[in-house]
Amino acid sequence: MHKYSSIRVGVAGVTGYTGVELMRRLARHPRADVRLAMASGTSGSRRIPALARIWDAPVEAVDPDRLAADTDAVFLALPDTIAAELAPALAARGCRVFDLSGAFRLRSPEARRQWYPHTPAAAAATYGLTERYRDALREAELVACAGCYPTAAILSLQPLAAAGLLEPGVVIDAKSGVSGAGKTPSERTHFSECHGSIAAYGVFAHRHAAEIEQEVGMRVTFVPHLVPLDRGILETIYARLKPGVGDGQIGAALGAAYAASPFVRLTGSELPEIKHVAHTNFCDIGWRVDRPGGQLVMVACIDNLVKGAAGQAIQNFNVAYGFDETLGLN
Repeated sequence: MHKYSSIRVGVAGVTGYTGVELMRRLARHPRADVRLAMASGTSGSRRIPALARIWDAPVEAVDPDRLAADTDAVFLALPDTIAAELAPALAARGCRVFDLSGAFRLRSPEARRQWYPHTPAAAAATYGLTERYRDALREAELVACAGCYPTAAILSLQPLAAAGLLEPGVVIDAKSGVSGAGKTPSERTHFSECHGSIAAYGVFAHRHAAEIEQEVGMRVTFVPHLVPLDRGILETIYARLKPGVGDGQIGAALGAAYAASPFVRLTGSELPEIKHVAHTNFCDIGWRVDRPGGQLVMVACIDNLVKGAAGQAIQNFNVAYGFDETLGLN
C-alpha cells in the first residue's frame, strides 16, 4: 500500500501547449486529484476550448496563496521569470513543485547568471531527468524538470561518457517541431515562415547546451533546428570512439543504464523516427558504429511535449510519491 492514495494537484500555465498536455494526462491519472488550473498571467479568467470536458471551470490568474493552501503538488508550466519567483515560495510553504521551466536546471551560479538571470543563485533543486535521478526525486521538494533537447541528448550520451567510451568533440544536430517554441506567436514560428523550410538557430548561444554539458560532463557542439512539424524532436549525434571501443561496448553501456527504465527504448541499428514516439513518453535511441575506435552516430527521438515536458514531469511526480513510474503515461 502506498503512503499516498490521492494527491491534490494544481497546474499553473494551462493556457500553453505544455499546460494543456499536462491537464489531459493528469485528468486520467489514477492518483492525481486536479484541484486548480491557472493561467500564466496575473489577470482575467478564461476557458480553454482544448480542455473542454477535461476542465470546464474558468482558468484563473496565477494565485500563489490558493496553490499553497489547496494543493499538495504543483506543476509550473510558466515562463522562466515567473517560475524563478514562484517555485521556491511554494516549496517553502510545503508544496512539492515540479517546474517545467528552465529556471532551476543549471546548478552553477555562473551559468544561472548567464542564462537565467532572474533565478536566485542559491536556490536548490533536484534535476528532473527521471532515469538519472530516481533516488533524489523521492525526497525532492523542488524538481527542475529537464529540457526537451537535453532529455534526448543526455539519455543518449551520459552512459557512454560515464563509461569513458567517447573522445572529445561530440556534435549534436537537433531538430524540433514548432510547438517547442511555445504558444506565443513570433515571426519565426508563423506558418508562412516555417512551412516548407528548416532553419538553424541559437548556434553557440542556446541555453540547452549548458544543460547538456552539465549532465554529460563534457563539451558538446549543439545546433538546434526548427522544422515544420507540430511536435517531436530528432537528434543526430556524432562522436569519435576511444581506441578499441566498438558496437558491443555501446550496446552494453546503454543496456545496463536503461534495463529498468520503462520509457527508454533501445533500437540498436534500427534508427528511430519521430512518428515512433509522437504522443508517447518514450525516448527511442538507435546507433551505428563504422568500426572499433571509429565514428559513432546516434539517433534519439522524443515527443517534445511529452517526454520533453509534460510526460516527464508526471514521471517525476510518480517517482517522487512512490507510485508506479508509468501511471498516467501508458
